[in-house]
Amino acid sequence: MKKTDSQLQRDVMDELEWEPSVDHADIGVAVNDGVVTLSGYVKSYPQKVAAEKATRRVEGVKAIAEEIKVRFASQPKTADHEIAKRIIDMFSWSSSIPEDTINVKVEHGWVTLTGSVDWNYQSTEARNVAGRVTGVTGVSNLVEVKKLPLASDIKTRIVSAFERQADLDAKNVTVFTSGNTVTLGGKVKAWNERGIAERAAWAAPGVNRVEDNIVVAF
Repeated sequence: MKKTDSQLQRDVMDELEWEPSVDHADIGVAVNDGVVTLSGYVKSYPQKVAAEKATRRVEGVKAIAEEIKVRFASQPKTADHEIAKRIIDMFSWSSSIPEDTINVKVEHGWVTLTGSVDWNYQSTEARNVAGRVTGVTGVSNLVEVKKLPLASDIKTRIVSAFERQADLDAKNVTVFTSGNTVTLGGKVKAWNERGIAERAAWAAPGVNRVEDNIVVAF
């Protein structure tokens, strides 16, 4: 009986694991209509040859597309699964990123982040951390900020921020929220007051966009 592609993929993976001269950990196997594509990395050229020979031994293999690369121990670990593992490890070390809330997918070096967090800075930090990992070619940050901001909470944060500064007054700053967007308006006396209000808005839970329409009236 003809093997399905999934059965053939499993048999090839088992044969690579069985072959003692091949370190199969970084070898990927894909099958399409009996054609096997080998990808990933090995530590030497003889391992590359051995992987191909092991694949040819498997019944049902019609052809092999061999895309395995030789990567020496001194070279950086840039396989997709290695990049993903490194990002997850760095997330666990960061106090700014909540545990088990962000999913990581890596495809040809491009990272896609999904999931949800309570604060915008957590989403931003996740994007920045992922972007620093060797081998990453780009980051799509699809992490959502799940809580909706409250205008009263943001206003309180702005007032508190102003009160920590000398001679600043928040009474002329207006705050409007729509979904996860905060719109600031009103007038302040200096550019630094405008910046303080905007930073206070970004610090509120649930905010993922701030429209700063505050006018500086000297």
